[in-house]
Amino acid sequence: MNKLPQRVLSRGTPTRRQRLAVSTLTIGLSALLVLTGCTTRPSGLEPLQRSGTTGYASGDDTIVEVPTAKRDAPVTFAGPLERGGNADSTTWLGSVVVVNFWYAACGPCRAEAPDLQALNERFSPKGVVFIGVNVRDSSGTAMSFEKEFGVTYASILDVNSGAVQYAFSGKAAPNAVPTTLVLDRTGRMASRILGQLPSRDTLAALIQSALSEGATK
Repeated sequence: MNKLPQRVLSRGTPTRRQRLAVSTLTIGLSALLVLTGCTTRPSGLEPLQRSGTTGYASGDDTIVEVPTAKRDAPVTFAGPLERGGNADSTTWLGSVVVVNFWYAACGPCRAEAPDLQALNERFSPKGVVFIGVNVRDSSGTAMSFEKEFGVTYASILDVNSGAVQYAFSGKAAPNAVPTTLVLDRTGRMASRILGQLPSRDTLAALIQSALSEGATK
């Protein structure tokens, strides 16, 4: 009996159609990342998880304000500063703290820098502490950015250890950069903004809300 010719494919070798499908999916995912803003993952760390805390949220969970009674445990973190020395969040207990995750080449980070600095100038006389967390750059790059945008508050360099990002794991998602968090006077996350600040007034309102809670819980 004559055998019909067969096209033999190795089980582990993808067809042209399969390769095209994978390529199309990769392009689609890349486009999605561009649309959703800058993202970063420090070497050796998995992406941090979105907060599981139930709070007041916008429709897409971009802005969350957590009621006092539903906040998770205080977050403590520390790390080297771009200007030398070290920061330790335990020294800020009793103050409202604004934490901004950023890096110099991130477009939304550059766009919101003037607003963050303006709010720093407005609220620091009221005892609010602003601290940046740079997830990618060296001290020189971070300081050049701060000089360009007139940023006067310091930043922790988190690129080598990822320790600050790890400290917020399960409470926020700072692997989406920029992310801005407001911590209450005990160090608990009171509110969060994923992505670029929608407006200066939005963050101002979240800071003022945390300030209005008073020094005791």
